[in-house]
Amino acid sequence: MSAVSLVGVQDMQQWMLQRFARGGVPPFSFLYDGKPSAQLLPGWQLEHRTRRMDRSRSVHTFTYTDGATGLQCECECTLFRDYPAIEWVVRFRQQGGQDTPILSEIQAIDTGIAGEGRWTLHRVLGSNAQRNDFAPVADVLKRGDRIHLTAAGGRSSSVNALPFFNLQTADGGVLFAIGWSGQWSGDFVAEERNTVRLRAGMELTHLKLHPGEEIRTPRVLLLFWQGEDEFEGFNRLRRFLLQYHVPRRQGKPAAMPLAFTTCGPPDEANQATEQNQLDFAARVVPLGVEYFWLDAGWFEGRWPNGVGNWFPRRDGFPRGLRPLSDGVRRLGMKGLILWFEPERVYEGTWLDREHPDWLLRLPGNPNRLLNLGNPSARNWLTEHLSQMIEREGIAIYRQDFNIDPLPFWRSADAPDRQGITEIRHVEGLYALWDALLQRHPHLLIDNCASGGRRLDLETISRSVALWRSDYAYFEPIGKQCHTAGISRFLPTAGTGCGYPDTYQMRSAMTNGVVLWTAWAPGADYDVYRRFLPAETPWQPNQPYPMHRAKSLTAEFRRVRGYFYGDFYLLTPYSTAEDTWMAYQFHLPDKNAGIVLAFRRERCPTVQMRLPLRAIDVGASYEVRFSDDNLQRTVRVYHGRELADGLDLQIDHAPGSLLVEYRKR
Repeated sequence: MSAVSLVGVQDMQQWMLQRFARGGVPPFSFLYDGKPSAQLLPGWQLEHRTRRMDRSRSVHTFTYTDGATGLQCECECTLFRDYPAIEWVVRFRQQGGQDTPILSEIQAIDTGIAGEGRWTLHRVLGSNAQRNDFAPVADVLKRGDRIHLTAAGGRSSSVNALPFFNLQTADGGVLFAIGWSGQWSGDFVAEERNTVRLRAGMELTHLKLHPGEEIRTPRVLLLFWQGEDEFEGFNRLRRFLLQYHVPRRQGKPAAMPLAFTTCGPPDEANQATEQNQLDFAARVVPLGVEYFWLDAGWFEGRWPNGVGNWFPRRDGFPRGLRPLSDGVRRLGMKGLILWFEPERVYEGTWLDREHPDWLLRLPGNPNRLLNLGNPSARNWLTEHLSQMIEREGIAIYRQDFNIDPLPFWRSADAPDRQGITEIRHVEGLYALWDALLQRHPHLLIDNCASGGRRLDLETISRSVALWRSDYAYFEPIGKQCHTAGISRFLPTAGTGCGYPDTYQMRSAMTNGVVLWTAWAPGADYDVYRRFLPAETPWQPNQPYPMHRAKSLTAEFRRVRGYFYGDFYLLTPYSTAEDTWMAYQFHLPDKNAGIVLAFRRERCPTVQMRLPLRAIDVGASYEVRFSDDNLQRTVRVYHGRELADGLDLQIDHAPGSLLVEYRKR
């Protein structure tokens, strides 16, 4: 197969048309009845249709039809006027009157990318509830090297890799992303003539299609960039995703919330009631909290074994949840965030008793999987959730997912239908979310999955991640490391702060933050105290430091917009406790940004010189420094000084410094 070289906007359409021209080999592959698609497709009937999606995007649909069996293979490609990018989704449908032969080894992308010089694959780990979640990895590819990556357990960003990649060569590179919220698999193979081959798709496909049946494959994105710095690529992707993928409201990326919750270990929201939640909400009004977050445990049977009973607990919420959602709005908040885990069903719950035919089971496992590929199950869930959103006044629908679905999917497949249960479940997930968003245009969906274990191109297009990792909840070094890793690829991802300590809060600062408080009934205070400086006076019976919390939330609201800008890591990535970490967020249109710098607990170094990125060396800048006591000093610097290195000092460890700069 020929390879595509690094291209610009004008070249994308020409490359696409060449690959899909009659007799050409498209950039995907499969086996059909054991024969490779590269041999079959040139002989199939080809139809090309074009439509304009909007002012910036055009859609080209290429449909191949096998006259012998009636199978259609359709590839829908999207081109962009303002980015050298192409996306596509491949679908198969059986138009004939008989089952098809076996379709297998379906690769949503199978193409070569040619560059100048050796390739480096930049990627990050997935979420695994560890300090090194989303840790950056750089693999240098030598000829003959093959890097094989997969999802873990059927959740797309669990453990092994976030399915976003930056392939860099001497003069630029290509961003590659996979949109599949299941068990994807990918290979990066260094071939001859400085070419790297990309092959990715579902890990297992070996199935026939029945008459009239249709399936889809993972979405693929290729976005090209030029330059010598990998952050040129990362930031091009961040801008692209903000423009074309992340949820938008009123023409802008949907605002990530500043939220508040009383839910935490060991009891989550099992002791929550209408009255105590309203009492807590009233106490945090001075913080400027925008949403009140009610997590697991509000339903009959409580957390964790009540999942499958999606009805408010009568002992806590006898009038339902509407009095709580209305109450927080009367306090000036925007609404209620409510937790669900609809795909996991525990034995003995309402769904397990009333609709066992909707569930997938494994021997000896008390958890079941609600099969979203079952139209009856999905339709019921859509209606039930939609009614709850309307009736209970839910502003942000939070969907968690705490089991690996892959064993359930695989066990349900017949030998000649391997992959079909996963396909139908993933399609059902998208249909569920799309229906909720269509019915409730102002709804925001929060995608959790044991932290950020289901982040991919499709899910980030429909949802946001307010809780990107389940690691240690509020441990600050982990928060810093997660930001340093995931921000390379994703422009929105939230987390939480367990106590209004400056170092804690700044470690947690991203687009969105959820605050936790020691007022929670049954809270395990020691869980949170161990993450605080030793001198922090925090006891369960002591007053909450409202004045400090108010100052910190005000600081967050002042700078939160910068997290939607470009991202740069200013120090080496490290999970160690004896070093500094610093990163920068920059808004090019305003020529302004922030730096968050952290001196960790065992770090002996008081000072650090950090060259800032994206600075206009010919301009002057007003720079504001805010220390851990929130004391501010302002200085004016020449741009060349900032680019050569800004001297920072943090006198105590752990300690932090917030630097805000703006071109004068």
